[in-house]
Amino acid sequence: MEAALLSGFIKTILPKLFSLVQEKYKLHKVLKGDIKFLEKELRMIAVTIDDQILLGREDHGALLSLSMEELRELAHQIEDCIDRFLYHVTREQQASLFRRTITSPKTLRSRQRLAAEVQLLRKIPEEAHQREKRYRVFAGLSSSRQAESSYCSSGSDPHTPKADLVGIDGPRDELVQQLTEEPEDLAKQLKVISIVGIHGSGKTVLAREVYESDVGRQFSLRAWISATGRGPREVLMEILRKFGRPVVDNFSVDQLTVDVREHLDKKRYFIVIDDMQTDQWSSIEAAFPQDNVVSSRVMVTTTIQSVANARSSSNGYVHRTKRLGDKDSEQLFVRKACPKKYLGYMQPESKEVLKKCDGQPLALVSMGQFLRKKGWPTGPNCEDVCRNLSHHLEQDETLERMRRVLLHSFSSLPGHGPKACLLYFGMFPCDHPIRRKRLMRRWLAEGFVETQPSSTENFNTLIDRNIIEPIGMCNNDQVKTCKTYGMMREFILLMSTSQDFITLFAGNKVEHKYVRRLSLHHNIATSGSCSSLDINLSLVRSLIVFGEAGKAILSFQKYQLLRVLDLEQCTDLEDEHLKDICNLLLLKYLSLGETVASIPKDIEKLKLLETLDLRRTKVKILPIEVLLLPCLLHLFGEFQLSDKVKITSEVQKFFLTEQSSLETLAGFVTDGCLGFPQIISHMKNLRKLKIWIERSEKNTNFTDLVNAIQKFIHDDKEESNDPRSLSLHFDACTENILSSLKAPSYLRSLKLKGKLLELPQFVISMRGLRELCLSSTKLTAGLLAALSVLKDFESVPGDSSLASTTAEREAMETFPTPDGALQEDNIQILVKQISSAAPEKLNNSEPISKDELNSSFNNMGFSEGKLGLTELSIVQNGKVSSYTH
Repeated sequence: MEAALLSGFIKTILPKLFSLVQEKYKLHKVLKGDIKFLEKELRMIAVTIDDQILLGREDHGALLSLSMEELRELAHQIEDCIDRFLYHVTREQQASLFRRTITSPKTLRSRQRLAAEVQLLRKIPEEAHQREKRYRVFAGLSSSRQAESSYCSSGSDPHTPKADLVGIDGPRDELVQQLTEEPEDLAKQLKVISIVGIHGSGKTVLAREVYESDVGRQFSLRAWISATGRGPREVLMEILRKFGRPVVDNFSVDQLTVDVREHLDKKRYFIVIDDMQTDQWSSIEAAFPQDNVVSSRVMVTTTIQSVANARSSSNGYVHRTKRLGDKDSEQLFVRKACPKKYLGYMQPESKEVLKKCDGQPLALVSMGQFLRKKGWPTGPNCEDVCRNLSHHLEQDETLERMRRVLLHSFSSLPGHGPKACLLYFGMFPCDHPIRRKRLMRRWLAEGFVETQPSSTENFNTLIDRNIIEPIGMCNNDQVKTCKTYGMMREFILLMSTSQDFITLFAGNKVEHKYVRRLSLHHNIATSGSCSSLDINLSLVRSLIVFGEAGKAILSFQKYQLLRVLDLEQCTDLEDEHLKDICNLLLLKYLSLGETVASIPKDIEKLKLLETLDLRRTKVKILPIEVLLLPCLLHLFGEFQLSDKVKITSEVQKFFLTEQSSLETLAGFVTDGCLGFPQIISHMKNLRKLKIWIERSEKNTNFTDLVNAIQKFIHDDKEESNDPRSLSLHFDACTENILSSLKAPSYLRSLKLKGKLLELPQFVISMRGLRELCLSSTKLTAGLLAALSVLKDFESVPGDSSLASTTAEREAMETFPTPDGALQEDNIQILVKQISSAAPEKLNNSEPISKDELNSSFNNMGFSEGKLGLTELSIVQNGKVSSYTH
């Protein structure tokens, strides 16, 4: 596991190392030779580690003459050397011609310093090799690493004592019913039942209960197969062995499939395949007769949602394990933590432990056994254990099974990318909802992934494997916010801190002198405590602050290599700090909070900045210099350009030559005057646009704005179907802008907020629309009826693919009421409560009646029998009226 992380990290710095030999850096020939030597050495180290991992060997150190700790330190030193050089080169490039002339000796010194550092780094593997040749004493890995190899299994234990089976009756009865239940329209055939959930959630125990039930024992052939660490061939061989069939070792998967199929043909069988971690089903599916007319069953347990879905065909069933409730959790914990003879006494204060266990049976059992060793679990005792849980998780033998399960979840992740992305969750406080898009942009800035698609793929991998869990969802069923569950978070903290991946403040102490990623939580870092700490902040790559940071941490002159700076929830950041932030020349991600009111023009120095998030700030006027940043991809906030801004020849050249990389502009405020409307037409990469339209006395002409929006939504069918989205907020005086927009148009997502009496014509004829969100102060029958045109339009061959349509109404904060949703196939109309008026007829101010509302929906094709939710609540004059179908 540690080796895989190191190998992946080495691969991320190899391109940076290789880039140094390019001509633009004008390095000496000898220095280039040293750099190429290091590149080859690191590449060989990474390949060797990967080969040994594939062979299942743990003696990487014997082959490399360096321990994992030494290799990690070497890789970190190389990365530091590269980034320091790039920082100085970037600073030199931004200096004026006069300053470059004056500072040319410094330029020479920076290259000399790089040469000296590279020579020292080159000596490290050379000296290790000579040491190995002289003494034949291999560094090897510590005994803990060898022990770790034996831990790397799922930890599944189906033979759990009956006393530990809490809250299992309902799920067991549900699955037992699936053993006998047959759909009315299908003949008796094979059914594949999948049980999916995180490691330690009781999947294996639940499957064993079903397997050993009276119904489970009625099958003529039964077999329990463990798929842990086995490929398709090994699984098929194990099935044959369990049925007493001869197995030929050199048989292929196809030959084994035939043997298994012949043995199972015309027989009623029940086979459980436990802990299937890869998509093996496609390879072994043919071994199980589908139409043997005897209702056979295959049950699969897995932690991977996509694996469960793939196994459950039209006649399949997926059961997702759930957390134990508070009552069942406490019952199971107390059983393990308290001796039976004391159960009549006052119950232990277990609130903090139960929170950490998060309803996971294995965690509850493990923590109960651990605390039982320490005596009666009092409140203070439990709190103390929870504060140091990651330490106990690493050291205590009682928690070994829990540790093995968590380690298996981590080590089974494919490659370095998902592992690094998972460890990054340790930067956030416990139970803190983490925004998906924010997280993925930070992964990109850190260099864990190279592209947005790979960032999305890694996130989906962690969700699919149930390692992180969604909290909030968007209208399009995408995860909006997520978090890690209790014990997994403790494991992440253990791994990330032990590998020097992140550093947390704990009790006003920092574990390491050299810090690469620093996270401060909940005012724990004060000015006095931080100023006395011996920390080299110049190596910090990522800094995130929740609460008060203190003067020492906010002294940005100390930082050089920062890539990610998240001060969104920092409470003591001031505008004066931004001057020094603008000197962080390698910065790629910058997020600021509500204490910031203005952005200096010096931000133009941040040539590598990719994301600037000002949504929580009080910034209303944006310097034009922000829009001229060549690498800026995502810009968030609610701002406008200054009236005094001058569109200089330099600005014109930047946009006319299409140098802007901006993909997200969400968003800007405009009254149609000079500024954003003229600029966005030249942003060729723009994919997400959000605009607040305001009418002012000095301007009533929105022609430039309409033209800019028209150009953004224009449908060029020869282009690929890019994920373009538009959000428009308009007041009562500017709704005619919508009527000025014409077809042909293309968008994936459209959000309109304002007074909307009818659906604009360009929306009705729009191609590719998947999400339509209407937030209006008026909801008319005509507007609802217009949506039926969209529904019919979807069925036109080769045209619009409308996956979800959402009509939204804003709710008064002082009058919260439940939301209603009307669903028919893949159309969804979500109606949030109305703030002031009920739905109105198109040309009449009278509220629409219940019968008229029903008629409107029926005319749209939403028949009463097909409505997904049967109640629509309407607020009128402070009263709630419910229309029930």
